[in-house]
Amino acid sequence: MNALLQQWAGYPVTFYVAATFGILLTGVFKGGFGGGPGGIAVALMSMFIAPADAAGIVLPILCVMDIFGVLAYRSNWSREHMKVLIPGALVGITLGALAFGTVPVNWVRLFIGVIAVTFTLNRWFGIAQRLGASTAKPGRAVGYVSAAASGFTSTMAHAGGPPLLVYLLPQRLDKTVFVGTTVIFFTIVNYVKLVPFFWLGQLSADNLGLSLLFAPLAIFVTYVILLPVVRRLSDAYAARRARVVAL
Repeated sequence: MNALLQQWAGYPVTFYVAATFGILLTGVFKGGFGGGPGGIAVALMSMFIAPADAAGIVLPILCVMDIFGVLAYRSNWSREHMKVLIPGALVGITLGALAFGTVPVNWVRLFIGVIAVTFTLNRWFGIAQRLGASTAKPGRAVGYVSAAASGFTSTMAHAGGPPLLVYLLPQRLDKTVFVGTTVIFFTIVNYVKLVPFFWLGQLSADNLGLSLLFAPLAIFVTYVILLPVVRRLSDAYAARRARVVAL
């Protein structure tokens, strides 16, 4: 315990402020709509530590949160769409892991920053929302590509929501099935990511110690406060709010 306390004391206060804000946002959106913007937490932490370490800290938190999500939506998800999404996601995760292992740290920081800016612009101009509202139901090819992009950005920055929405929103799924499908999808993606993250050394004792510190906050916000609320939302309102994961 003393070793953990000494480790936690070694980071500046500003790191904890940024990390807490990012993890709270992750909990807010993940609890409501299945795929929270973990990229915000990674981007904020990356101002103080290496992006690989930031992603390694956030992943175990997401994995614990996913357990609660699966328990809540285990009977409400689309197996048909999952058969399309998972193969593409595995390709994206592999490419993301290769990038993490070979691309210099500053280039990774730049890429994560580009993801954050792109998703913010997407939120302002509603690109994903317009695509979801105006396009016909996309086929399997779009599903594979969207899932691969989601797996890649999720591996790099835990920000796989927007690419997934390009395929999933036009499917016009029931609110509960839509959220459940994103929950199951990102649960599988996150647990698969444990393998390359361990191989790349991102799940070090120091990183896991910080995961342990932040996890209770994220879990409380996500599943004690928000999950009961989202289940009372109408389908139309929940679909509109789900698009915020593209922030």
